[in-house]
Amino acid sequence: MKKWAKAILVLMVLCTVLIMAVALYANDYYRAVDIDEYMTDNADADADVDVIQIKDGYFFDGPGTENALIFYPGAKVEETAYAPILNSLANQGIDCFLIRMPMKLAFLGLSKADGICDEYSYTHYYLAGHSLGGAMIANYSAEHIEDYSGLFLLAAYPTADLTNASFPVVFIFGENDEVLNREKLEDSFALVPSDYSETVIHGGNHAQFGSYGAQDGDGSATITAKEQWKITVDTILKVINK
Repeated sequence: MKKWAKAILVLMVLCTVLIMAVALYANDYYRAVDIDEYMTDNADADADVDVIQIKDGYFFDGPGTENALIFYPGAKVEETAYAPILNSLANQGIDCFLIRMPMKLAFLGLSKADGICDEYSYTHYYLAGHSLGGAMIANYSAEHIEDYSGLFLLAAYPTADLTNASFPVVFIFGENDEVLNREKLEDSFALVPSDYSETVIHGGNHAQFGSYGAQDGDGSATITAKEQWKITVDTILKVINK
């Protein structure tokens, strides 16, 4: 076999291996609640919310017309895991956009919030995210200081400078979270306005901000996921409705 033919064969094998590796990686993530099943099960409690599939995820359209929240999911977590929190917010007047990320990694879709603001019209837009999604949406907000009205970081912290932000920055994390790097979290307080706030959910952990089961390396929660969701929603509503 000629050298060029051998080179082509090797390249084809390498490409096949790479494609298989990417496919396996893309399929390795935390599965979540089926969103249609969730909405059916909660139809009575959340009758005022329509969940609409959009190009980059889901739109939770509730009775509110002025405030909207854009949410980036955690790394390798199926986005519908956050349906309980966002559905509850929409039911209480904060329409929500749940963003689907390429390969379920928020750093591959850092600017997807742009598309939401271009297509919809709300008086105030807020940003939120969990874990890596929170870190990425925080860094995104640093480049759009004037465009948003608040930032909610669920078990997350920024790595970009947000000290000039005029909007409230709120850290929400579980007492028993063993995934969140507490040292980096504390360091990040110097990157946000001095009037930031933090809510520690006693008995909460990392994974219970969503509905995707236990997460590797996480601590055990001593409260239910529903309790953690309610505290999170109440904290966000308190800031937005202030």
